[in-house]
Amino acid sequence: MIEVDNIHKSFGDTHILKGISSIFEKGKTNLIIGQSGSGKTVFLKCLLGLFTPDEGTISYDGKIYAKLSASEQRDLRQEMGMVFQGSALFDSMTVEGNVMFPLGMFTKQSKSEMQDRVDFVLKRVNLVDAHHKFPSEISGGMQKRVAIARAIVMNPKYLFCDEPNSGLDPKTAILIDNLIHEITQEYDITTVINTHDMNSVMEIGEKIIFLKNGLKEWEGSNKEIFKTENEAVTDFVYSSELFKKVRQMYIEERN
Repeated sequence: MIEVDNIHKSFGDTHILKGISSIFEKGKTNLIIGQSGSGKTVFLKCLLGLFTPDEGTISYDGKIYAKLSASEQRDLRQEMGMVFQGSALFDSMTVEGNVMFPLGMFTKQSKSEMQDRVDFVLKRVNLVDAHHKFPSEISGGMQKRVAIARAIVMNPKYLFCDEPNSGLDPKTAILIDNLIHEITQEYDITTVINTHDMNSVMEIGEKIIFLKNGLKEWEGSNKEIFKTENEAVTDFVYSSELFKKVRQMYIEERN
């Protein structure tokens, strides 16, 4: 579980995050949504420890990050897995090499132990025959699965995903959503996803935080987001004709 208590973050005279508080629950997919400039990326980087809040605290299973020593903070960061927007794979490494990289950097496992772990996570993301391929030789969806495998190879307690469906076709995006959701539940991970994909919100949004101008404007589940009367949320969620029709169907059924 990650608990955020009244965090603020500014850059110069620009106040980006304005007193955000929330709880990201263990074993659930927690989504951060909002328009460009709402503070989503800065918020995610604060959760990752890349930015230090000016005020407020962030706690990981009861440990306040700012109160940890440098070595304790480093140990905590090793319990975090990250799936980057563009997958961020090393082009010169094979799929196997990309997934093994964190193990070689941060553990003292033997070669055979690392190989066993790599084989296990690649199988878990349905990439049993891709070990010796290079990123340029596989599809975007497969690259994303490699990125997920690399993010979970260290058996993290916390998984962060930045726009994991960026650049993917709708069918592949759903597969990636389902994979992240399954892994979250299977390994009881605290997963936080930064997304603008409304299909992700509706499919796997067990906890959703909506940011607007650096403020937490709304939070709830994907079941509750249809019911909200918050205009900022409805304007964002129902900006597409598809979701306007879905909302209208919901209203008609309720009446």
